[in-house]
Amino acid sequence: MKLDPSQLSAGQRYKLLVGCVTPRPIALVSSISADGRPNLAPFSFFNGISADPMAVMFSPFTKSDGSDKDTTANVLPVAEGGRGEFVINLAVQGNVRRMAACAEDLPYGDSEFDFAGLTAVTSEVVAPPRVAESPVAFECRTLQVLRLAEGMPLSGNLVIGQVVAVHIEDELMDERFRVDQARLNTVGRMGGPTYCRTTEQFELGRGLAALQGPPPFDGSD
Repeated sequence: MKLDPSQLSAGQRYKLLVGCVTPRPIALVSSISADGRPNLAPFSFFNGISADPMAVMFSPFTKSDGSDKDTTANVLPVAEGGRGEFVINLAVQGNVRRMAACAEDLPYGDSEFDFAGLTAVTSEVVAPPRVAESPVAFECRTLQVLRLAEGMPLSGNLVIGQVVAVHIEDELMDERFRVDQARLNTVGRMGGPTYCRTTEQFELGRGLAALQGPPPFDGSD
């Protein structure tokens, strides 16, 4: 089957993306509005993009009425009316229900921290608080927000942030900065309401080594 995206609705394109681009890591993003109100929301269009400078990205979609989500408005550079800062808190098995609860459409000014039962902790460098229940948090300053189609429902707003501080629980990392994935226990987003865990892992060489060894699991080539 060949599909022409230009002949599909925005909703159909969205379903294809979230159903095929899996699993997706989840950023629980804390931010602060211009009048000082904290906001906390999960985003699964999220990844690390650079080591020098250390940078991450996430992409909040424009709402169905063409307006910005609170997070988008909050993290815009100061010159564009935002606070220019945010914290990415990792979603893990231990906080997965409360992370998902933060997607509730609360009245403006109501706290997702309070609604989901999460604890706000003062950050070291940026103004938005981090989440105590997340074992890893990246304090970030906004470098750029790339709007793919400003005001268009379901359009992406690519937020690029420079990491200015990292919080990680001591037992998760060794002296060589290797993170223990079995202890970290991140969760990923699939399509619709489906999530996945990272507890089933396998090792595989790179390049030629990937072809020389046995298949890592049944059904792989």
